[in-house]
Amino acid sequence: MAQSLIVDARGLHAWYGSSHVLHGVDLQIERGETVGLLGRNGMGKSTLIRTLLGHVAQRDGSITLFGQDASRFKPHEVARLGVAYVPEGRGVFPNLTVRENLVMAARRGLDGRDDWSFERVMETFPRLKERLTNLGAQLSGGEQQMLSIGRALMTHPALIVLDEATEGLAPLIVAEIWRVIGEIRASGIATLIVDRDYRKVLAHSDHALVLQKGQVVLQGTADEVAQSAALSGYLGV
Repeated sequence: MAQSLIVDARGLHAWYGSSHVLHGVDLQIERGETVGLLGRNGMGKSTLIRTLLGHVAQRDGSITLFGQDASRFKPHEVARLGVAYVPEGRGVFPNLTVRENLVMAARRGLDGRDDWSFERVMETFPRLKERLTNLGAQLSGGEQQMLSIGRALMTHPALIVLDEATEGLAPLIVAEIWRVIGEIRASGIATLIVDRDYRKVLAHSDHALVLQKGQVVLQGTADEVAQSAALSGYLGV
């Protein structure tokens, strides 16, 4: 089991100033596994992601990534291990073209994988193919989100973290993003998903956790969580 774990986080605490946000959270992700992270707004989901990725300076607990102690790693050190992050704000470079945004990130995976080529990303996101010479700032929100996911895939990550990938997007674009998430899962890349559409998250996940006030209050297989009588109360639905 230990060798199959790519994320093994235990007893995570995190603070913003004097505000104690995470209270002893455990999270494990196996190779190729998709984990859904659920909870109402302000319950610590994004903080947990940012803590795992090294963005939160005030943190405590242990984080092991790919067998390495990453408890004090900086974000660039986490990325080098093979973790790609698609942030809520998308993080597209506005003054670079679509092609430049994609190509600047391209590299083989640590295991030599290069199955997410530029050509495959173009096939996956036909909209981007039509806009290769457009600047990042000229894209719609949905196109920027596709670009952000495409750029993450071109780093050939072992784990991709999606924080609110469908937030504020039109229904057709949302459907397209979920299609791609399904393709990512099928390709064997481990995924950590945060999204408000808990039904979609559970449908695309192997396991799921629910956070309330910075603590895990429900976890299990996606089916177990979906069928839990407590779920609607924790999510306020």
